[in-house]
Amino acid sequence: MAQSPKKPAKSKKASSAKSAQSDAEFVLHSLQDAHEKSPRYDASEEEMMQFYEQMLLIRRFEEKAGQLYGLGLIGGFCHLYIGQEAVAIGLQSALDNDRDSVITGYRDHGHMLAYGIDPNVIMAELTGRQAGISKGKGGSMHMFSTEHKFYGGHGIVGAQVSLGGGLALAHKYKDDGGLCLAYFGDGAANQGQVYETFNMASLWQLPIVFVIENNGYAMGTAVKRSSAETEFHRRGTAFRIPGMDVNGMDVLEVRNAAEIAFKHVRENGGPVLIECNTYRYRGHSMSDPAKYRSREEVQEKRDHHDPIEGLKKTLIDGGKSEADLKAIDKAIRARVAEAADFSESSPEPEPQELYTDVLVENY
Repeated sequence: MAQSPKKPAKSKKASSAKSAQSDAEFVLHSLQDAHEKSPRYDASEEEMMQFYEQMLLIRRFEEKAGQLYGLGLIGGFCHLYIGQEAVAIGLQSALDNDRDSVITGYRDHGHMLAYGIDPNVIMAELTGRQAGISKGKGGSMHMFSTEHKFYGGHGIVGAQVSLGGGLALAHKYKDDGGLCLAYFGDGAANQGQVYETFNMASLWQLPIVFVIENNGYAMGTAVKRSSAETEFHRRGTAFRIPGMDVNGMDVLEVRNAAEIAFKHVRENGGPVLIECNTYRYRGHSMSDPAKYRSREEVQEKRDHHDPIEGLKKTLIDGGKSEADLKAIDKAIRARVAEAADFSESSPEPEPQELYTDVLVENY
């Protein structure tokens, strides 16, 4: 009697591959699922007040920087962070400043202020003074603070992502428990080196959180005109990097995403990709008239999605008075004015500084 043909037995390799794929699919979605389950960080009043003050400091500082640029006191390029404050504050407030590192592109003033670095030395750097944090030689785009483990401030679009991979490799090699927070924008998201870094970070399970600050326009081209895949948090899928889609205009949502992502990385889960959907109110740089969008669009974002006004409403609903918040704003304006005065009165670098910090050696 003829026997019916047997179904081919599944190989162990095929079964394990399917299991690994299922595990990967679970991880790829699990972080986003956890974020959506409870999207806003349960902050205390003290924490919210700190977030409010930090975001307001960035806003007023950047407004003053824009004024100084208009007066000719800041040269070169100047990229303001106005509108995106919730991203830097929400993420960096969750870092371990003794272990973790940060690297970003050239829109870097806000990230430095988020560390609590003295506004005087940041403004002095913008105006090219010796007292600046990079001795007046980096300007707006190239600020560093190894003391705070802040590694730039980079002018080459997307270059900081690869360097961030190196920082993460150093954390893993040293086994210091730290992670790297690597920021880049929607424009840089189409750079090839970004995906080379994604591949290595996932292959080596590096402790890194990639953050796409998607402000919608890169250097002046709308995302939908430049990117085939506009859901940037999906960009890591091919490399088995879990992605998170976050409202970058709400500091409590950003902080919540940071808590989830950082926990995953610290538990040796490998890299995470966070897309923070945000908006810049000013042009790409001070020389950009931003004619690619309407005034009505910008005003709508200011009126209904502003990160500072959003947190202000939460604070007032919780019992804070308008007068208290106005007093904070007044104090911050005075602090920023002090930083501007300091920068204007500080001397420029001595000519011999042209020859320092070029190579790593003794002079």
